[in-house]
Amino acid sequence: MRTYILSFQETDKTKHAVTGGKGANLGELSRIVEIQVPEGFCITTEVYKEIIGNSKAVNSLLDELAMLKADNRKSISEICAKIRKEIEEITIPDSITHEISRQLEQLGERDAYAIRSSATAEDLPTVSFAGQQDTFLNITGKKAILKHISQCWASLFTERAVIYRLQNGFDHRKVHLAVVVQKMVFPQASGILFTADPVNCNRKVLSIDAGFGLGEAMVSGLVNADTYKVCNGKIIDKRVSAKKLASYALKGGGTAAQEIDPQRQSSQALTDEQILQLAHIGREIEVHFGHPQDIEWCLVDDTFYIVQSRPITTLFPVPQADDQENHVYISVGHQQMMTDAIKPLGLSFFLLTTRAPMRTAGGRLFVDVTPMLASPGSRQQILETLGQHDPLIKDALMTVIERGDFIKPSLPDEKEGEKSNKGVPPLDFQVLLENGPAVVSHLIGRSQTSIAALKQNIQAKQGSALFDFILEDLQELKKILFDPQSHRVIMAAMNAFSWINEHIQEWLGEKNVADTLSQSVPNNITSEMGLQLVEVADVLRPYPEVIEYLQQVKNNNFLDDLVKFTGGQQAREAIDAYLNKYGMRCTGEIDITKTRWSENPKLLVPLMLSNIKNLAPGAGKRKFEQGRQEALKKEQELIAQLAALPDGEQKARDTKQMIRLIRSLSGYREYPKYDMVNRYFVYKQALLKEAEHLLQAGIIHSTEDIYYLTFEELRETVRTHQLDYELIRQRKNEYEVYEKLNPPRVITSDGEIVTGMYKRENLPAGAMVGLAVSSGIIEGRARVILTMEDAHLEEGDILVTTFTDPSWTPLFVSIKGLVTEVGGLMTHGAVIAREYGLPAVVGVENATNLIKNGQPIRVHGTEGYVEIL
Repeated sequence: MRTYILSFQETDKTKHAVTGGKGANLGELSRIVEIQVPEGFCITTEVYKEIIGNSKAVNSLLDELAMLKADNRKSISEICAKIRKEIEEITIPDSITHEISRQLEQLGERDAYAIRSSATAEDLPTVSFAGQQDTFLNITGKKAILKHISQCWASLFTERAVIYRLQNGFDHRKVHLAVVVQKMVFPQASGILFTADPVNCNRKVLSIDAGFGLGEAMVSGLVNADTYKVCNGKIIDKRVSAKKLASYALKGGGTAAQEIDPQRQSSQALTDEQILQLAHIGREIEVHFGHPQDIEWCLVDDTFYIVQSRPITTLFPVPQADDQENHVYISVGHQQMMTDAIKPLGLSFFLLTTRAPMRTAGGRLFVDVTPMLASPGSRQQILETLGQHDPLIKDALMTVIERGDFIKPSLPDEKEGEKSNKGVPPLDFQVLLENGPAVVSHLIGRSQTSIAALKQNIQAKQGSALFDFILEDLQELKKILFDPQSHRVIMAAMNAFSWINEHIQEWLGEKNVADTLSQSVPNNITSEMGLQLVEVADVLRPYPEVIEYLQQVKNNNFLDDLVKFTGGQQAREAIDAYLNKYGMRCTGEIDITKTRWSENPKLLVPLMLSNIKNLAPGAGKRKFEQGRQEALKKEQELIAQLAALPDGEQKARDTKQMIRLIRSLSGYREYPKYDMVNRYFVYKQALLKEAEHLLQAGIIHSTEDIYYLTFEELRETVRTHQLDYELIRQRKNEYEVYEKLNPPRVITSDGEIVTGMYKRENLPAGAMVGLAVSSGIIEGRARVILTMEDAHLEEGDILVTTFTDPSWTPLFVSIKGLVTEVGGLMTHGAVIAREYGLPAVVGVENATNLIKNGQPIRVHGTEGYVEIL
């Protein structure tokens, strides 16, 4: 039996499908003791479905609408107007109008009502759809109420609602609309209460917006609201605005804006006592729903009425600790240059690899740096290290430290550093100075030998034995990643880099000179990767048939057919050789579940074609040699200039030693990560074989389902051949939500997102500030690229993107400048930009939105800012 009408007392969160988000939440609110909710009822989605289902005209228009995409604005607008007209002209069946009349008689036929849309795809924990459908206030009389019910149904097809659904992946036919008919209250004040601060996401701070009269004036932007902040039962901030207008109900129906008495305009809309009372109500509602809420309230005769509550969908999840203490977390993604969400298998592998105290939240990894910040001994070290990686993280941490009461100080453990290096012979300065190339060669050779052994030994492993073997090999990976000698080599190069920049600026007044000195250093596996793809292009270049074939490639099996063409065999061998060395790389490579180049070699085709188009034969070797000569020339210039200074001989000698360290050691910095990604790909290939067995047994639906299990869950599934597939579905849904979130650099256990700032003066008007990571000034066309698949470059483009990890390196050969939203002095993009001699500015907040594709821009790689020309 169909249900057409439900009172608030008859609905709750289980009735979401029939009463929509607003109706379901009002039913829940009506059940909370001491919460006042104006009476009302819901006209369920069954009515909407019946009316729409019986309209051939509407269904025909829906078929047309289903063919459109979000950017087809004109067509969407035209079709939506037709749908709304059709819906508004449909006569509501007598059986339903009689039931509505009965409800109105019980509540008060002559009373005024709010008629509110309540869609099934709104007020969800992950997407709110707030304001997408219409609400009508102060409606009186049955005829007017019925008319506005139809208008609510029609508002499901406003242009903004349709586009929002398209952007969020909701099928128009699967979103249905209920209508809430709720008694009007006529408040002296009203507004919004957030039980978590909507700006910085602090879960301990409630934020209240308040104005006089109905909330309509605030929502429409006619008036600035008062803002009150409450934390732990105390008002911690009040901003009282001049409220010149308020929206009030008209006697004959509807609402209108009216001027406020000048003497009242600057007075608080709520007293301090009322602010605290409302905050208490907010916490009660939050406890009932189980997560932070966005609450609409009205104050009538000193009584608060709640007219809506919905989840706040913009909050980033808080990493969970095992205690009730304060914690500070920093984003791993911002340091690893991969801020995308990571699937569960990828998260668990990284957790098995790291030694750092990590937590997961929102599909991302965070390091708990609280103990390091609490200890005076380690605090300065971590701030200096993070300052190299991302100054915005350092500045945010300084903000937390300066508060003084968030982190409890602890006594430093002076022996901690000694313990970690116990039994390891140190690599002193002189050894690195004299034998740097040999030390680096030894470290790389040891790694290569270990990888070869892994590839050989893993072949015979399967089932539970495979998982045991991987866990054992992960210990070998940790030894390589956290080898003190390896760390000393990397730190020696970084310290030499900083020493050069600091002293040369002091002695000669030249900034960031180490950028030039670090061009074309040997042993950089990542920069070599970009240059070797240029050499692959040189192999393809003489063969027009091969190039034409590659221009039309649409699938991953293109290499099999390549040999049919003249030069195809040579091309195949060159590409295979490249994939054998670099095929384990990809965008977001710290996530083991990401598709590798070897798995999808088609990703490399646009890059190879771009190299053929934009670069002359032999460009790779020439570029490397040019960078090497520029570094050598700069060294000679510096030594000559220093020799002419007081104490010049000593300054020149010290500088020469530091340059030697940069040239011999800094290339190695990229190798440990290459080793990690290499091993990850070997593990992945072995696990996918196990996934094939699970697929054949009908336990999973596709091999990629294993990406949504943790390492231990997958191990248990392989052992028992049992799995509740609902877990996979749930994880997939969660991942879709996490993909849309922007991870913060720094977040506290209160959920507060602490942001950092660049402290810079005397910048040109409109300049976008960032971090200078590779010297020089360059002008050119901005090429805004968000994914490697869209990387179609022209000669001289400046790459603008969110972040670049090593997989982006092949693009660097074709560009002449770099701008990213994420990054630091020693992150991958910065290192490779310096090696290639590209002016670069990183950490430019919101760069991909502020800079439009094709705009001429100027990149100030020495000073650290970007201008739109």
